[in-house]
Amino acid sequence: MRIEVWSDVVCPWCLIGKRRLDHALTQVDGLGDVEVVHRAFQLDPESTTMGQRTVEVLARKYQMSAEQTQQMMQNVTDVANEVGLQYDLANTLSGNTAIAHQLLLWAQSLGKGAQLLEAMYLSYFEQALPVFTLDDLLPLVTGIGLDGDAAAAAIANGSFAEQVAADQDLARQFGANGVPFYVIDRAFGISGAQSNEVFVSALIQARDADRS
Repeated sequence: MRIEVWSDVVCPWCLIGKRRLDHALTQVDGLGDVEVVHRAFQLDPESTTMGQRTVEVLARKYQMSAEQTQQMMQNVTDVANEVGLQYDLANTLSGNTAIAHQLLLWAQSLGKGAQLLEAMYLSYFEQALPVFTLDDLLPLVTGIGLDGDAAAAAIANGSFAEQVAADQDLARQFGANGVPFYVIDRAFGISGAQSNEVFVSALIQARDADRS
């Protein structure tokens, strides 16, 4: 079974969805080998808000007061708590995630994509650390045992920049205009960080379709 997951590393619902999918995968028997593939999706590919507080960026974007934005963030934090996450959204910064996605695709090509994605998520959402520049990200790269110089070279030569764009185009072909977005065996789609029951149901359908 192949599960393609479109996500952005600054999307709080994407990590919540990841936890729910991971849990659902433990609840369905007979899935066989499951490959989870990261697909790049930038919620704001033209972002120039590097270093600005996310709460301020969202308040401007959605024309909300700071108090309304903080309440929205608290609502997401409460949901995150339910899946064992300790979000610190009020202190996160905003920025462009192009380099983060390129590094994720590079790490994925080396069999370490899932580890780097997890490290990025926890660094950003639980520690409120930036994940936008190479300097931000290299400690996470080396922390999972990958070579920092090789990572820097992959960014410098643009090896994975085209794949980031291709992943985004593929999402649009599937009709996705937001994340998280999941496609199982190119046959079953799930949009959003759905409940555990929705993930389980989709996995069972995909398993049974593969058997038929």
